[in-house]
Amino acid sequence: MSTKQRGFASMNPEKQREIARKGGRAAHEKGTAHEWDSEEARVAGRKGGEASHGGGRKRRTTR
Repeated sequence: MSTKQRGFASMNPEKQREIARKGGRAAHEKGTAHEWDSEEARVAGRKGGEASHGGGRKRRTTR
């Protein structure tokens, strides 16, 4: 099996951005785009930090 990139992955980055931008605009026009509120953003940021920084580690406490 070939490991050559196909489809979206084979496009240059500018073409990918152009297609993604069109999808985002269409979703907003249709009214189905997700808009983050501050609580959702906070939770997502925490999850991302845990995933990228080894969320199993204990936090240091200051005395």
